[in-house]
Amino acid sequence: MTAGLLLTAPQQAAAGPPNLLTNPGFETAGPAGSDMPSCWSKSGWGDNDFSFTTVADARTGTRAMRVQLTRRVSGDRKALVTETSACAPGVTPGKQYDLSAWYRSDTPDVSVTVFRRDTVAGWQYWTDLQNPPVSAGWARTQVRTPVVPPGTDKIAWGISVYGVGTLTTDDYAMEEVGATGPAPTCTGTPEECAKGRWEVIPAKNPTRSMHAVVLKNGKVLLIAGSGNDIAQFNAGTFTSAVYDPANGSFRTVPTPVDMFCSGHVQLSDGRVLVMSGNKGYPSADGKIGYQGLKDSYVFDPATETYTRTNDMNGGHWYPSATVLGNGDVISFGGLKEDSTGNVTAEKFSAAQNKWLPMNEVNQTWSYWGLYPSMILMQDGRLFYSGSHTFGNGTQGSGASIYDYAANTITDVPGLRKKDERDESASVLLPPAQDQRVLTIGGGNNETNPAANRITDIIDLKKPSPGYVAGPDLPQGLVDTGAGKRPQTGAEGKMYVSAVLLPDGKVFETGGGLHDRADPVFEASLFDPATNTYQPGMAVDPIPRTYHSSAFLMPDGRVMSVGDNPGNGTYNHNVSIYTPPYLFKGPRPQITSVIDTQWVYGDTQRITVNRPVAKAELIRPAAVTHSSDPNQRFVDLPLTVVNGTTVDLNVTSNPNLAPPGWYMLFAVDANGVPSIATWVHLGGPTAAAQALAGGDDRSPAAHVHAFADQLQAAPKKNPAPRDSVPVAPSVAGCDRHYGSVNLCVPSRFPAEVRNSAQDRCDWLAAHQYPRRMKVNGSDPLKLDPDGDGYAC
Repeated sequence: MTAGLLLTAPQQAAAGPPNLLTNPGFETAGPAGSDMPSCWSKSGWGDNDFSFTTVADARTGTRAMRVQLTRRVSGDRKALVTETSACAPGVTPGKQYDLSAWYRSDTPDVSVTVFRRDTVAGWQYWTDLQNPPVSAGWARTQVRTPVVPPGTDKIAWGISVYGVGTLTTDDYAMEEVGATGPAPTCTGTPEECAKGRWEVIPAKNPTRSMHAVVLKNGKVLLIAGSGNDIAQFNAGTFTSAVYDPANGSFRTVPTPVDMFCSGHVQLSDGRVLVMSGNKGYPSADGKIGYQGLKDSYVFDPATETYTRTNDMNGGHWYPSATVLGNGDVISFGGLKEDSTGNVTAEKFSAAQNKWLPMNEVNQTWSYWGLYPSMILMQDGRLFYSGSHTFGNGTQGSGASIYDYAANTITDVPGLRKKDERDESASVLLPPAQDQRVLTIGGGNNETNPAANRITDIIDLKKPSPGYVAGPDLPQGLVDTGAGKRPQTGAEGKMYVSAVLLPDGKVFETGGGLHDRADPVFEASLFDPATNTYQPGMAVDPIPRTYHSSAFLMPDGRVMSVGDNPGNGTYNHNVSIYTPPYLFKGPRPQITSVIDTQWVYGDTQRITVNRPVAKAELIRPAAVTHSSDPNQRFVDLPLTVVNGTTVDLNVTSNPNLAPPGWYMLFAVDANGVPSIATWVHLGGPTAAAQALAGGDDRSPAAHVHAFADQLQAAPKKNPAPRDSVPVAPSVAGCDRHYGSVNLCVPSRFPAEVRNSAQDRCDWLAAHQYPRRMKVNGSDPLKLDPDGDGYAC
């Protein structure tokens, strides 16, 4: 609890909304033979010793409920509102409810836990809202639910005990929250209010950046290295730039090595860890592929300089990078120094500020491919979504759960077209507490089909989760070299960017129909509450295919950079998208934050200039190749003190919100967000010191038994090995033509006939150079007259 906050909840009006709970004070006994009060049930799971007792030590009346854990290995126990039509209170989708109870507790490991009844799927876990602090005397806890999702007709809730100790509760209440603000007023044109607006800013990106990282000071680090330009590589010219949204300026930053196609992630202190990169380009004759660096650096936003760390154990060109709940970073995949596939996991220790030796990192000797999307789950395991870069997916189902502690990989079913998920996008849907992942689009650079428009969704809360089909991606216009035309049939896009917005929706934008070609001009909003797309958003006027990125800025807008098609060009234009929510009237403002150093399970007080409906932490972007597995939106349930003072309840689980700097947004009932305030989670504990007579113990993570009955058996790990063979053509480019900067497709789209003239016409329509020098043989038959030049 932040210093200065009361341990009791805010005072209530004398005549408030009716209490929706039946038997809120346990005064009515249950039916004959039951040892629980009417409309209350024993609930919980796991390996623990527990007791439920109705006691006379009540706050009011003659009864209270005591739950005690005397031994715990796992799980929790709670007195739960009985999940029946007679006992569980009805709710209205779109509404919010204030939940409160009086309690005494000698353990910090307690949590307000809520379940909801879906009219189709039945009862299911909804969320944890708050960790009430230890209190020897009676204290009141109060917290507001998120907006009730569509299809929900009832909720049940209780206070979980998940640590050894005793919790006594009494006088529960549940009240519907009234309207929190006026209806929105359109402040732009009708089109802007419905679709948002793009603008191309005057300043151009000075680098050929493939990587974008939003820094804790609101600036953006754009990393190019050699920028997929062998001339820059040969000259030793490696670049990065820092963009400052405050004044629209770029500053070029000296870059020590070729960080082209590296991995990157923000460390808990806000520095950026950059791993691997490009040791060498493929040879012109196609016999040698890309080679990965072992080098690693950290970028300091304060000084805008790189500092070298120790090396990784091997090269990892195109590595993953996922920050864990303890602040460590784990990395998989990529190409080694000799262009073979790296099968070793690497771990960067936050405590030691170094990469660990291989014998200190669990190994499955598995090859995860290039830029595998590895998303941290609430229990510390990793979910491989199936999104990747280049070629086919992994063997098996194409998606899996990796348990680092047990050193096992277990496939999950349902991912459609798992071998056409090259440069698809995967995101942990808002809020992170809901543990659902969205995977959209994709293609295959080796077989080069038309990219798909598939959407698959997986709920990792289920005992045995699997992907299920979602709605198809909306279609837009595609330019295949002869001008824009409407997409048809099953045409979708790869190179798609997916951005979590502060209103809780996902903005998808950009993409291309084929490998490094044929930009798609389409954008939409995906609503996790309804699992539907809102099509027809304003489209970026700049093509955004290979090596493009889009990401959220602290002011709630979206920045889009890059485009590096197969002809070797690079688009330096920068686009900014203003979403429709910024055309809905004045924005709420966060007028004060008592402390910017937050800890898990904490309650933090903020003030706002007018009522808000929700608040959240959004982790800043670290994106490349459509992949940002660390992107997450963490709900901060509200305890509303009054119209302008709000307490925010921070999750106790660092796997939901790994330590680091976050953007704090407050959002009104119309979905209009504030400008973000930067806060640090998991830092100094001074912010969590209790008031006099209180308790300064922080709660442990409240972890749930999700995905604990996987249908498949774990895969058998390969024997220890150095690497796996990877073809030099993994990038989908035939290097026999022109300079290495060019990517003549190894396989042309199916509609291009197999003749030199048709292939050369396609290359000309896509602005490849004329008369490209043939480097050795002519596998694509582009030089029929044998003069040594293609087309």
